[in-house]
Amino acid sequence: MGEKFKAPRGTLDALPADQPIRRAIEDVARRELELAGYGRIDTPAFEDTELFARGVGASTEVVQKQMFTFTDQGGRSLTLRPEATAAICRAYVEHGMHKLPQPVKVWTSGPMFRHERPQAGRYRQFTQVDAEAIGSDSPLVDAEMIALAWDILEGLKVPGARFSVGSLGSVEARAAYLDELREHLRAHESKLSVEVRERIDLNPLRAFDAADEGTQAVMADAPRLLERLEGADAEHFAEVRAGLDALGVSYEVDPTMVRGLDYYTRTVFEVHADGLGAQSQIGGGGRYDGLVEQLGGPPTPAMGWAFGVDRIALAMAGDVEGGRDKATGPGGVFVVADDDEARARALQVVTTLRRGGVRADLDLAGRSQKGQMKQADRSGADAALVLGAGGGASVRDMRSGEQRDVDPDAYVGELTERPLS
Repeated sequence: MGEKFKAPRGTLDALPADQPIRRAIEDVARRELELAGYGRIDTPAFEDTELFARGVGASTEVVQKQMFTFTDQGGRSLTLRPEATAAICRAYVEHGMHKLPQPVKVWTSGPMFRHERPQAGRYRQFTQVDAEAIGSDSPLVDAEMIALAWDILEGLKVPGARFSVGSLGSVEARAAYLDELREHLRAHESKLSVEVRERIDLNPLRAFDAADEGTQAVMADAPRLLERLEGADAEHFAEVRAGLDALGVSYEVDPTMVRGLDYYTRTVFEVHADGLGAQSQIGGGGRYDGLVEQLGGPPTPAMGWAFGVDRIALAMAGDVEGGRDKATGPGGVFVVADDDEARARALQVVTTLRRGGVRADLDLAGRSQKGQMKQADRSGADAALVLGAGGGASVRDMRSGEQRDVDPDAYVGELTERPLS
């Protein structure tokens, strides 16, 4: 008998018995995202190393310590993807997707690779579901994406899932805050861990994540970026929170939240699940308004998130009861807003429709009513629900052009009981 081989250290075999729960996770994510107009995109498992060095950030732990990088036969430096966002933004730029109606909404799933210390829930090859909305700076995008994440976990019935939200502000606001934070860290430098001291200039925000007791004591009195938000940054975060409240998403505000990648701006969020110990985070994401431009594209705001399939499977502990059976056919409803007041209502309406199994979408780029109707036609929707001032509404059949006045609540209720084909 020959030598027995084992899977490489830090990797995980997903056996046939493991597949039902993993398939349920991706199926529920696909249904929820495609109901909201997200289309599937797949990118290569490896990319030019420079893409991640520039996009993820040369100062990040991911780039400095965790990437699997190799030189191919042509002398090119290539890296197995440690995350999906940079690659999707590269594809957005390369294929001229900025010429499409914005925002471009895409999702993907597949393996990612990081050279981390293996332990339960942390692997060197792991599977993620990723969603991105590229091309709009509206806080409605942030609220929509976090609500979709909420609905996916609710559909899966993931036990003990907890959402936390925060804001990192704009690049300019964060730069001023980082100077203040560095001053605080240097004033207490003798109490910090060696690693944190070495990274004061490079990435001082990571001090909030330090496990060292001395560093934690210093950070307990550190200034909070969330408390320094002003103007448009503060208004954006307030609108995101108002949107989440209106959509029934439960969350807590975390003023110390930081993310491990340099590209994040403004809204950030994380999801943790009870019972997973130190590796309790099952997902997270945020806004990255400068990344597309860093990768050679035009200035383009964007928002995205990722979920760890392996960790969600651990959190569910083999329970595949979740996963609402939702209709996902083409067509559905495009909700058109007549004014700014109606725009806020529109997101609530499409979320209600989606939760009831109806494919629904809305304008997130600030178009005029005429532009929204054009977008409704492009989307292939069966009907356009036009929300007017004062709570009135009308429905246009996108095939025949016929239009009639309706009570919006009654119309939505009828659709969720008997979805459009």
